[in-house]
Amino acid sequence: MPKVKTNSGAKKRFSFTGTGKIKRKHAYKSHILTKKSKKRKRNLTHSSIVVKANINSVRELLVKK
Repeated sequence: MPKVKTNSGAKKRFSFTGTGKIKRKHAYKSHILTKKSKKRKRNLTHSSIVVKANINSVRELLVKK
């Protein structure tokens, strides 16, 4: 039986915190930054936690079975 592999895209985008929550980065911070305010860009810099509704689907991509 073949190995079950972790999703490569998810592996690069998400990471676990010490308590087991999943960290993610904000979108909309890569280009077309001139029209966005400083405050908006600054707030997009910080990482955040994956929402409860999406945790199971993200965990399924990350955790090997």
